[in-house]
Amino acid sequence: MLVIEGSYRITGARPDGDSVRFHPADPAHWDLVPGPHRVRRNRSGGAQLRLDGIDTLETHYVPAHGRELSQPPPFAQEAAGALTTWLGFLGVERDTHGTVTASEPAQAPGFILTRGADLHGRCVALAGRGPAPGPSGRQLFVDEALLRQTANLAQLADGLAYPTYYTKLFVDLRAAMTEAVREARTAAGGLWPVDLTATGAKIDGLGSLTGTAVVLPKLFRRLADYLVLGDGDPSLAGFKAFLDQRADRVLIVPKGQFTTLSTVVEVADQTVRMTELPENLVFEER
Repeated sequence: MLVIEGSYRITGARPDGDSVRFHPADPAHWDLVPGPHRVRRNRSGGAQLRLDGIDTLETHYVPAHGRELSQPPPFAQEAAGALTTWLGFLGVERDTHGTVTASEPAQAPGFILTRGADLHGRCVALAGRGPAPGPSGRQLFVDEALLRQTANLAQLADGLAYPTYYTKLFVDLRAAMTEAVREARTAAGGLWPVDLTATGAKIDGLGSLTGTAVVLPKLFRRLADYLVLGDGDPSLAGFKAFLDQRADRVLIVPKGQFTTLSTVVEVADQTVRMTELPENLVFEER
């Protein structure tokens, strides 16, 4: 993976549990990130990261043609706070919209390990703190020991993030992440005692989706998009057909089968659940 050394900066931004702004020491190193998508950076050279392999509860998701939504507290906020603390920020203050207005220090040293950017120009990365483990701008072999030095694994180990894997993530790193997930679930850590992804969440509208139903964020986003499109109709009768239109391609790892997201989602009346655990799925990048 490509090593880039630099610093994290959060003031004026809205970092959540799996996304934060990073500034390379040499902004030209963004041009070394493999394609097909380029990293979108701001005037000062900073870019938004998407932490690879994890997904934390949404703090500010905006469906198409809808208002900003968040998943049930407190886990989204706990994940966001855990990430900034892990990276080295203390005394973080936010306004009512979640924007950081002050932090100590103003920036924290760190490094990222990456193989590419997503469709939205976010660098998909493993996020580390302190000095880089190798020369910035060079490739480095990333093993399980190095993965354990990243915020990605820390969020999973604390039960504050769901595993959400994509095809570019190396198999051995995915296995280490899955081990951390299963240990956190067994220990009833973080959000796992209230997770309804596999057992079933009763959804009677946006209120229950944002107020009580703790589910995999990808499932939350698809449900939010569907319900907003329904313009007040809470029925889930057409949800699987809606998923087919989205055509999210996913590999069910234990079966070795590529399929679509709708085939691992079950809807009974107003209750929705996934028939495969999140760590058993690997999604195709768009």
